[in-house]
Amino acid sequence: MGKPHEQLDAWKFSMELAKAVYQMTATFPAEERYGLSQQMRRAAVSIPSNIAEGAGRNGAKEFLNFIGISRGSLAELETQLQLAVMLGFAAPDHPAFELANSTGKLLTGLHKKLSTT
Repeated sequence: MGKPHEQLDAWKFSMELAKAVYQMTATFPAEERYGLSQQMRRAAVSIPSNIAEGAGRNGAKEFLNFIGISRGSLAELETQLQLAVMLGFAAPDHPAFELANSTGKLLTGLHKKLSTT
């Protein structure tokens, strides 16, 4: 059956998003290795990590808090993705953008569901 978080579409999409961000940032200039690239990777990893941690906690209230943290990390990543495009490091049609959009919708739905329980 797997772990509870592995059943969530928000977790699955955010894992794909993290993978896409790693692939994107691998093409960034070497001088960005410890700058924008590293920040984007950390924000991307934070999203599924917090979903997993929240799912492993006790109750909906704690889970809701971690979903909020994931949403914050996603907002941070979306800003960084836009900056990467502005700097010419990434194309605006990179798959990470659609994955970020889908992940955001799923996190919002999960947040609404947990808010009513």
